Amino acid sequence: MKKTRITAAFERLGSVGKKAFIPYIMAGDVSLDKTQELVLFLERHGADIVELGVPFSDPLADGPTIQRAAERALQNHVTLSGVIRAVKSLRSQTQLPIVLMTYFNPVYKLGLTRFIDDATTAGVDGVIIPDLPPDEETDFICSCADSGLDTIFLLAPTSTEDRIELVVQASRGFIYYVSITGITGSKISIDTEMRTMIRRIGQMSAKPVAVGFGVKTPQEAKEVAELADGVIVGSSIVNAIHKDEGSLESYINALREAI
Repeated sequence: MKKTRITAAFERLGSVGKKAFIPYIMAGDVSLDKTQELVLFLERHGADIVELGVPFSDPLADGPTIQRAAERALQNHVTLSGVIRAVKSLRSQTQLPIVLMTYFNPVYKLGLTRFIDDATTAGVDGVIIPDLPPDEETDFICSCADSGLDTIFLLAPTSTEDRIELVVQASRGFIYYVSITGITGSKISIDTEMRTMIRRIGQMSAKPVAVGFGVKTPQEAKEVAELADGVIVGSSIVNAIHKDEGSLESYINALREAI
């Protein structure tokens, strides 16, 4: 199986002892043209992978900040197909790994086969679908793998041994560890439980583990990077986008340096 851009990024970082900085932004929040500008901006300031949220009307895993961003994008008539076309446009300017975070409903509505074909043709590297368990739609998951589209599944502090085993087998690219039993934007707790869970995942798989949900400050990002292979920062970046560009730039630079 051909090595994906996500796998190549983690291998490159691992070879020099570095960790992945994975910022999240909501596609179409402001506009899709602005989203493309932001992806390139994030790459210039040290992003290793970018996670693009696909707006959805019922984002069950997301907190108020990302919910509001999704609402703004939906008001701009942003669709899954539109986000995929934006990625295709970006591919003439960057080879930065791009992951879509979407709920299953938009994928199902577009059509599973069409989604895989359109996403891979456009240059999407991976997909996170929070409401798709790894033991459902197995044909779709296998087809993603065959097409070179990494499927990234979530583990949480409440995950059982059986669940961990299932996720580490099904995940490609990296494993997404949700640091809290809550929604995006909640306060992170970097405690013994997190350390134990990340260590347990590492004992069961050599795949990279990236931690998200709740990372806000550079200090928190630094502490998470000491435990995991990557750090995902979302809600606070979404907030910072709507402030002045200088504040966003200094914040992104501080996160990159900390990680």
